[in-house]
Amino acid sequence: MNLSRRGFFKATGAALATTMAFELSSQTQAFASESKQDWKLVNTEEYTNICCYCAGGCGSLLSVRDGELVNLEGDPDHPINEGGLCPKGATMFQLRNVVDPETREVIKNPKRSTRPLVRRPGASDWEDISWDDAIAEIARKVKDTRDATFIEKNDNGLTVNYTPAIASLGGSQENSEEEYLILKMMRSLGVIAIDNQARV
Repeated sequence: MNLSRRGFFKATGAALATTMAFELSSQTQAFASESKQDWKLVNTEEYTNICCYCAGGCGSLLSVRDGELVNLEGDPDHPINEGGLCPKGATMFQLRNVVDPETREVIKNPKRSTRPLVRRPGASDWEDISWDDAIAEIARKVKDTRDATFIEKNDNGLTVNYTPAIASLGGSQENSEEEYLILKMMRSLGVIAIDNQARV
């Protein structure tokens, strides 16, 4: 079969015209159905937050309904992540809620700790303790350690006022202002071994 250039364009045009005519003349049924469930974020309040995992400070949007976390996603208006979240940040929802593997419903994370725990010397199990008791015990241990190891003057008689038995390691979520206050508090206790991961 000899097909000229002109014949090729005629055949192509005819095929295109036939296809378009068929598509435009046939009826397409839209399978629209009413959803039986409300939209996931209906009647929610939106709050902004900062991711709790690293020092990046990525912003997130939290959707809350009746005091319960419904959805968590990156904040598109945040200057650092512009709506994106890393895999760990995207799973922050699971700190509080998880999906039940049997019912596929969202439930509160049964492994989430909501109270301080303490393991006494020589014990193998952790026990619940109240927040007031935890703070009081920490304060008592800091005071006892500082009193037992405080050095007022060095061997040359120079006033140094420090304790070598306590160190401070700041976490990555503190910002520069919080780390400044932590530094001042540690210095007032006489702590000289101070480090942090503050955002800069």
